[in-house]
Amino acid sequence: MSNSPIIQVRHVTKVVQQKEIITSCHLTINENSIYGLLGPNGAGKTTLFKLLTGYIHATTGTIEMLGMDIATERNNIIKNIGSMIETPVFYEHLSATQNINIHLSYMGLEPNNIPLYLEMVGLHQTGNQPVSEFSMGMRQRLGVARAIAHQPKILILDEPINGLDPMGIRLMRQLFTTLTKDHRMTILISSHILSEIEQVADTIGVISNGTILEEVNLDSIKSKFPNGLEDYFFNVLKGEQSNDTSDEA
Repeated sequence: MSNSPIIQVRHVTKVVQQKEIITSCHLTINENSIYGLLGPNGAGKTTLFKLLTGYIHATTGTIEMLGMDIATERNNIIKNIGSMIETPVFYEHLSATQNINIHLSYMGLEPNNIPLYLEMVGLHQTGNQPVSEFSMGMRQRLGVARAIAHQPKILILDEPINGLDPMGIRLMRQLFTTLTKDHRMTILISSHILSEIEQVADTIGVISNGTILEEVNLDSIKSKFPNGLEDYFFNVLKGEQSNDTSDEA
């Protein structure tokens, strides 16, 4: 794992309809690492992911990806990012291969090794089956395959193991490790299944009320919280609630 930052978020705020969704947010992700972003529902995880991919723009602050400012160089950055944010949308009447083909064409790339990426997510036997017949878990797998098909340097995945059965979850866990080790990808991932994040992540970030509360190396967490990531996560949130109560007093 490199110690060189590939994503840097500084003083970022996002205001929507006069409400701060992201507040003075700071985040650092090192190259060739797996960063697990944890937070309760409504904490701002999805909004932060949309900011990082340039789908929405920060109200204040700076976001640098690959050494470039996303506010001015989004087109250059987005070529190097694969993402799956919220529920993936597909052309329902087309097959998995055809959907990825269209995605690559949209990016100005020639179809290359699509069967390989489908095999990596366990969809290599779907053939001409239309996506309309896919289960939720199959759709999640296809969303990941589409996100990695152009071999991005950064992969941003919002709840990628939602709807997967135990075999699918295990496959994804192995895939994320392979992508960082063999394909040199940097992965930012969110999940409510803390045990899965614990098995793949190098670094943990905890977000609540639109702010990153802590960024900690997973090894450090394990040494202080032998019962695991869940204990650490709730300890951080409990500390924030205590601070909120103190502020109100």
